[in-house]
Amino acid sequence: MELVQSSKEAIALENKHGAHNYHPLPVVLSKGEGVYMWDVEGKKYYDFLSAYSAVNQGHCHPRIVGAMTEQAQTLTLTSRAFYNDVLGPYEKYVTEYFGFDKVLPMNTGAEAVETAIKIARKWGYEKKGVDENEGKIIVFDQNFHGRTTTIISFSSDQDARRNFGPYTHGFIKIQYNDKEALEEALQLNNIVGVLIEPIQGEAGVNVPNEKFMQNVAKLCKEYNVLFMADEIQTGIGRTGGLLAVCGNCSCQGHCEKQSTYAQPDILILGKAISGGVYPVSAVLANDEVMDVITPGTHGSTFGGNPVAGAVAVAALEVIRDEKLTQNARRLGEIFRERMNKFIATTDLVTLVRGKGLLNAIVINDEPTSSTAWNICVKLKENGLLAKPTHGNIIRFAPPLVMTEEQLHECCDIIENTIRDFESSES
Repeated sequence: MELVQSSKEAIALENKHGAHNYHPLPVVLSKGEGVYMWDVEGKKYYDFLSAYSAVNQGHCHPRIVGAMTEQAQTLTLTSRAFYNDVLGPYEKYVTEYFGFDKVLPMNTGAEAVETAIKIARKWGYEKKGVDENEGKIIVFDQNFHGRTTTIISFSSDQDARRNFGPYTHGFIKIQYNDKEALEEALQLNNIVGVLIEPIQGEAGVNVPNEKFMQNVAKLCKEYNVLFMADEIQTGIGRTGGLLAVCGNCSCQGHCEKQSTYAQPDILILGKAISGGVYPVSAVLANDEVMDVITPGTHGSTFGGNPVAGAVAVAALEVIRDEKLTQNARRLGEIFRERMNKFIATTDLVTLVRGKGLLNAIVINDEPTSSTAWNICVKLKENGLLAKPTHGNIIRFAPPLVMTEEQLHECCDIIENTIRDFESSES
């Protein structure tokens, strides 16, 4: 394969030979290290997206890459037709790390969500006594759980839904962050699960009320319904807790001091569980839930392969050993404090919201406008990469290995870019 010589050439090749299912910023990246990326012309950028929070440990972390290359030279894939000598140790490590009995290993986030849905339905029929094919799952408006046919059936994103029907039934959509709406829906017949993002990332970093996730856990237990937490984007230290349902605790939610932990029945992980170097996802649950999965009921040729197991252990060790959860919590507070001070000086930004290092600013324009996109293009020109979501919102999610000095430099770039943009538009 010939390497491209310029950004223009690379973009032209993608436009000609690739499906147009993404709208990337006009930058072609060729190298990453820590919080930085470089384009093919050699320009250096701060990464403020982290591959949608997959690269929490920073680009090409040597410990994670080392685990991958070492295992890849020994054994890459056996399928699950046979045992391998990495899967068992990985399963022990990840279940103890997050405090569950069992894990079902998969590859991608959407696969993990589909897996959780299957588990919840089967549990509903075999353990709760719901009639087969009648089980319903409560979801929330503005959700994003992936783009498979089942998941888009309850998506609020019309671009993801339009012309892909007929859709899968069995989902009840209610308002996010609304305890009363949830309790009302839980009183309906045949509810087997509640699927929720503890913070809605793709919707623009919508952070619920402080006690909402605890209320979800409490109500699910009261109504004998499985609480399914999609922590694919919010988990693994991103929000200042190991999980977003942990509140601001850096442990796994099993210490006596932790009062904000909302224990899910099913925990869905992906993205940063591999540090962004390999597709790894996982669904965790205790025995009473997971034992509905028996041979032949679910599987994946690549799920639980040796490389994935080695990579995931290394990625989770980095989070713990380098105290990246604590760093995300501290830097997130600094970032929001700076942005709030800046917002008081400008009419172009109306709000900053977030938790840990998952944050967003709301641009003072219509969601259908191109203002946020144009600001992101200017940020790129000034050496910082971010991406709009929902039209007028810009999400900021740098790798958790960022230092305070680097964060302040990035805040300078953001503030100066927006000031210059506002001046040029006035």
